Amino acid sequence: MRAEARIDLDAVRHNITAVRDRVGAAQVMAVVKADAYGHGLVPCARAAREAGATWLGTAVPEEALALRAAGLDGRILTWLWVPGDPFAEAIAADIDISVSARWALAEVEAAARATGRPARVHLKADTGLGRNGCQPHDWDDLVEAALKAEADGLVHVVGLWSHFACADEPGHPSVPRQLAVFHDAVARAEQHGVVPEVRHMANSPAMLLLPESHFDLVRSGLATYGVSPVPDLHGPADLGLRPAMTLAATVANVKHVAEGHGVSYGHTWHSERATNLALVPLGYADGIPRHASSTGPVLVGGRRRTVVGRVAMDQFVVDLGGDTVEPGDEALVFGPGDRGEPTAEDWARAAGTIAYEIVTRIGARVPRVYLGAR
Repeated sequence: MRAEARIDLDAVRHNITAVRDRVGAAQVMAVVKADAYGHGLVPCARAAREAGATWLGTAVPEEALALRAAGLDGRILTWLWVPGDPFAEAIAADIDISVSARWALAEVEAAARATGRPARVHLKADTGLGRNGCQPHDWDDLVEAALKAEADGLVHVVGLWSHFACADEPGHPSVPRQLAVFHDAVARAEQHGVVPEVRHMANSPAMLLLPESHFDLVRSGLATYGVSPVPDLHGPADLGLRPAMTLAATVANVKHVAEGHGVSYGHTWHSERATNLALVPLGYADGIPRHASSTGPVLVGGRRRTVVGRVAMDQFVVDLGGDTVEPGDEALVFGPGDRGEPTAEDWARAAGTIAYEIVTRIGARVPRVYLGAR
């Protein structure tokens, strides 16, 4: 193949098992939003279920409905809704729905009437992240409205939840502050009469660093795919995780150029000496960050090389120096690092971003090849 993303499903299973061992009695949700962080929605969801994840989580309802269409059973929570979204279809498919505001609750109630069955809802509190979720001053009103809908047989309030802003920064003052706000939100909801099945707040970094945030359920996002959510503190191996994605390509061309030869658009790089160049057929259309121009690391011919010149839409160039390789040889862009290849974190640092973005942005033009399928 021109290029492929190899997805190790045994690594996904291993990571979920490692998470389960870490969080004790808390249930585990495998977050498979954004095509399982670029790894493949359905195969990764199945692997996570096989390893004991009792919940799956998606951002948008289309992802959850796709899981149901593929035959994935069990609990699925979806949390990012806009007016007019397929609430009725989600209720009919037995998908849990997050509610952050009265407008969403009204749409859930209407959809429950239309489908003739109650919706399972999780009320989300904004404890300080400032994105979705209900502000503390509106919380009692939302809880009371949800309980009225429950009394009318339209919903079951099964969850109370929130999300951290800075859980990947130990000691950040927002972390204990958000925990305190969440405890208060839970207490107020229970005083009104909510009996939650699950309370959940921990994302991957909180799951790994803040055991006091585990509550009844943890949401394993990036950790599911074996990439560290706290790279400045711990690598994947330190956390018992194994990276699941390897991005590989076939060298398309090799050439010898003279000193002073410009490479790629804008000639931002010129050879300082006569050298050999290899062409790798991946570009920003495939998810290779253009910001990693002249910095991105690649393993070619058994040695780490560096991207030279600008990353183009479909290709980039690496400098081989005095070495040479053949067209058809393998270029490893990133992987677990077992063979000396760069990791997703190496690319994140080269591009000035985070590893979440590196794996998630690998485009649909790159086929996924699944290893360890059952």
